[in-house]
Amino acid sequence: MIKFQNVTKQYNKIFALRDIDLEIKRKEFVSVIGQSGAGKSTLLKLITAQETPSQGKVFVNSRDISDIKKKHLSELRKKIGMVFQDYKLLNTKNVFENVSFAMEVAGQTSQQIKEEVPQILGIVGLEHKLKSFPYELSGGEKQRIALARALAHKPEILIADEPTGNLDLLNTWDIIQLLMKINEFGTTIILATHNKDVVNSIGRRVITLDNGKVTRDQVKQGRYML
Repeated sequence: MIKFQNVTKQYNKIFALRDIDLEIKRKEFVSVIGQSGAGKSTLLKLITAQETPSQGKVFVNSRDISDIKKKHLSELRKKIGMVFQDYKLLNTKNVFENVSFAMEVAGQTSQQIKEEVPQILGIVGLEHKLKSFPYELSGGEKQRIALARALAHKPEILIADEPTGNLDLLNTWDIIQLLMKINEFGTTIILATHNKDVVNSIGRRVITLDNGKVTRDQVKQGRYML
């Protein structure tokens, strides 16, 4: 599904990634770990074509994303949902509107939106918050809404960039359990984190980055120390 082939990303004289070769298969749950500055965010931006490689190629569904014309990038990005540490909710819109906005952008009909938004909110356990605004929600609830919005266009891939960074322990586990549930539905999950306890709780494949290089890529065996 996703393949990095001898990928290097350089900003002026600084290397964000060096000689990355890896493949992520459909329906996998992969954690990408490393300290700040290790290259995690750059790796994710290459998958979504927000950045292009300085060297090498990145393939998504067998397509070299460097060859995709700008006018067709929206089609690629419809297949990828994204969740961030800072939620990125629209503060002037209620929960229903935040999720429906993503569906409108994806070209879904009013009837589809009316039927599917409550279903999507049901997945994250917040169907009773349809009319609430972001300022009325806890941090954990905001991240659940962000997850619901990311799921609105039924992505094949869900990228979660430090989604639990602003959450307490209880809400962190709630979000991780939701990501695992979404993965069970068949969505490929790529989780970037520096939280070793989160990684240890998941028990799936882990890719470790250090100074832009992959230093370990394995299914969990024991505990990871960052």
